[in-house]
This record gives sequence, structure tokens and C-alpha cells, in this order.
Amino acid sequence: MSLSSSILSYIEKCRREAFDLLLELARIPAPSHQEEKRAEFCKNWLEKQGAQGVVIDSALNVILPIGDLSGPLTVFMAHSDVVFPDTEELPLTIEDGRIRCPGVGDDTANVTALLMAAKYIVQQGIQPSRGGLLFVIDAGEEGLGNLKGSRKIMETYGDRIKEVISLDGSGCHGVNAAVGSRRYRIGITTEGGHSYSKFGNRNAIAYLASLITTLYTVKVPEGGKTTYNVGMIQGGTSINSIAQHAEMLYEVRSDNPDSLKIMERHLNAAVELYRAKGVEVEMELLGERPCAGAVDPEAEQALMNRVSAAAEEYYGSGIQFTPGSTDCNIPLSMGIPAVTVGCYDGSGSHTREEYVEIASLFPGLKLAFDLVLGYCG
Repeated sequence: MSLSSSILSYIEKCRREAFDLLLELARIPAPSHQEEKRAEFCKNWLEKQGAQGVVIDSALNVILPIGDLSGPLTVFMAHSDVVFPDTEELPLTIEDGRIRCPGVGDDTANVTALLMAAKYIVQQGIQPSRGGLLFVIDAGEEGLGNLKGSRKIMETYGDRIKEVISLDGSGCHGVNAAVGSRRYRIGITTEGGHSYSKFGNRNAIAYLASLITTLYTVKVPEGGKTTYNVGMIQGGTSINSIAQHAEMLYEVRSDNPDSLKIMERHLNAAVELYRAKGVEVEMELLGERPCAGAVDPEAEQALMNRVSAAAEEYYGSGIQFTPGSTDCNIPLSMGIPAVTVGCYDGSGSHTREEYVEIASLFPGLKLAFDLVLGYCG
């Protein structure tokens, strides 16, 4: 839909409010599994705008329901957590037309846009054309958050959910297919000992390095895109100790569920090979994200078209859709049409140098309003 002149005028008047809200929200620390401060802030802010029935569930999702929740539901979500471990106020600066802060774009700018759209719905007394809307500031999207917030929403509201739009990432890119993943902690333990007197004993670091080399000789299967990565290693005690324990964090990803299964078989075979050598190998599954299930292609395409048309109107170009790992993995795995799109332009996501272009926030607000109001009378 195209926004009316009165709605555009309202958004123009709210530009400063949205800007100040983003600055305040971006400073609040929110590592995955520690989103309590942001959750409380968002809940309190919505209630100050007149919202009723706002709750924080057991997964730390902030949920604002609008309309008839017994009918079909459309979910709008943006995640509160950031990849950074800070538990004190995040550093923020404004210069050269940019707001710089860890996590300011991913996903704080999108949370801000969703909150402003929710405020308009609440204060104007607008109702969905049918069924209900759920505004969700969800938790645990990043890293080992393992999509816990999205999982909880799907578990709670089940097959009543008919569509999901996740505001995540920047405005020039969208996600319409799920990249699944498996993430492991793999540890090796040996007898270790003193580096001189026990020379010849097995070294856990050496065996871990050998296992990593083995994993990196695997040829990824054809069909879709499949990747693997060792992201962290640690172990040992001192320079004069034969390492008794060493471990790594390892992941495999694919947008093809069959390819993901093949990679898991390769991993299990490699681990069993080292166990057969008499080496103690522990493998713990830390997180898993599903690939897409049987989604109605026409319904998915219609949702993509709606989102892309809105982005083209306010950003001047349509969206390039690619597979990705987002909150939409969960609804897509359940056969629910879902897409991810962003409401800002910027760069440096997942780095401490991340920034958003201030000029992009206004069209981002219009995009969020357009998408939400498209479901309302």
C-alpha cells in the first residue's frame, strides 16, 4: 500500500522522537540470553504510549497483541539481542551523518522502527483487517541464542500464525529462504603431562589440530550452498605442559537439508576415527537452526512481492532476496510464509565499528509503517 499524506506527515513529525529512541535503545547492553534490560525498556516504552496487554514471556520476548488473537495471526518481529558481550552501556557516537555503536543497525534500528509503527497503531486505535497482529521484540536471534525467541513465539501461537515479517539487516537486502546450521563444541582429552619428563605422551592440542585438518579436507556436497568453520580453539595449561585438554567450536551450514545431513555424517565419521585411535573425544551440540520446510511458493512469493514493492517505493530499489539465517528459519521450517527485511542503511554489522546512515532512518520508518498498515483497515 502507499501511505497517505496524513500518515507521511505523522512520520515526519516523529523523526526526532524515533532518532532519540534509537540513541537511547542502542546504548542498552543486550547480549544473547541477557536481554532483560532492553526487554523491560521496550515494555515500559510501549505502555507509556498507551499499549495494553504487553507481556514479557519466558524467552524474554516482548509481545504486544493487537486484534482478534483467536483468528489468523501476522507476526512482526525484530530482535533485541546483539552479538557483543558488553554488560555496561554500549559506546555511541554521532559524526559525519552516521550513528556509530555496536549493534546499532543489527538490530536496534529495526527495533526502533517497529516500536514506532506499534505506537501509531495503538494511539490511532487501528485494528487488523482480519485476525490479529503480534508485535514482537524477540530475544536470542544472534549466535548461540539459537533463535529461542522465535521458537517460543511459534510454540505459543502455533498454526494460528499465517505470515511472519522479521525486521533485520539493512534495507537493500532480504531473506526468503532458511540457512540451517549445526553448532558443536568438540573437545579432546589425553593423558598430558610434563613436556620433558613425559615426552611422548599424547598432546590434546596436536590431536585437535589433526582433527581440524581432517574436517577441512571434506568436499562440500553439491546442491545449494554449504559451508563449515572452526570459529574458536582453546586448550593447554602452560608452555612446558603436554596439553591434556583442547576444544573447538565448529559449525556446518547449508540451505539444503540433505547437504546438512551429509556434513553431519562426515563430522561423526571423523570423530569416530579419532575415538578408534583411543583418544577421548566429546561432542556437544550447542545450537541448531532448521532449513525451510514445505512453504506454499505462491504465498511466499506474494509476501516477497509486497515487501519488495514497499522497499522500492521508499528506498528507490527493490530487495535482493537470498538465503540467510534469521528468525524466519523457524516459521519457514514449519511451512509458514516468512521474509526478513531491514529498515536502515549502514555497514559494519557484527563489528564494534558498526554504523547506520542517519538519512536512511526516515525511509526505514516509512517502510515499517507501510508493511504494518498493509494488514489493517
